[in-house]
Amino acid sequence: MRILCRALEVHPGGYYAWLSQPLSERDIEDKRLTGQIKQYWLESGGHSGYRNIHEDLLEAKIDCGRDRVLRLMRLAGLRAQRGYKAPKGYYSGTVHPAAPNILDRQFEVDAPNQWWVSDITYIHTHEGFLFLAVVMDLFARNIVGWSMSSRVTEELVLDALTMAYWRRKPDGKVMLHSDQGSQYTSNRCKKLLKTLNMEASMSRRGNCHENAVAESFFANIKKEK
Repeated sequence: MRILCRALEVHPGGYYAWLSQPLSERDIEDKRLTGQIKQYWLESGGHSGYRNIHEDLLEAKIDCGRDRVLRLMRLAGLRAQRGYKAPKGYYSGTVHPAAPNILDRQFEVDAPNQWWVSDITYIHTHEGFLFLAVVMDLFARNIVGWSMSSRVTEELVLDALTMAYWRRKPDGKVMLHSDQGSQYTSNRCKKLLKTLNMEASMSRRGNCHENAVAESFFANIKKEK
């Protein structure tokens, strides 16, 4: 112990006094509060930031300040996960010449089943990444078809489109806007669109703003809860 004290350049009496000194009430309370913060953070899947954690604590009648929650989360290395790194997926299909951008960012429509938009994203779950394809009706901005899979295949999009068609059973032609992903430009997707009386419209490559409604929906389901 004397060797340790020499290395730390402290007097042995001071070292033993430090060991015997109890934690302050503030330190004890911080330790207890940090455990509760970790519990709520883990229950959120790591998506909650200090603001939402603070609200959770208040709902549980645990009195604490928001700045204190922020300080303790930083000390514990806890932070909200706001987005996801793109996982490695399986991509199939051959890229064909894209359809023209008929929609041209005209996202306001006056009746249902006139314009649908579709896109694919990835969702982080406790079991890993899952890929989600959705079909949205621009009239009410509601999801009319969807499909999930552990791989990005043509079936992911085909299943979402088929669900949308059979749920809505549109009377006339439906315009479908998407990006130029191989799942949408594949021959199987083109054949399905023809069978379901749909016409394709596609964004230019690398221009996510031309399918901004779908991108906004995905951002909302991924953002901090």
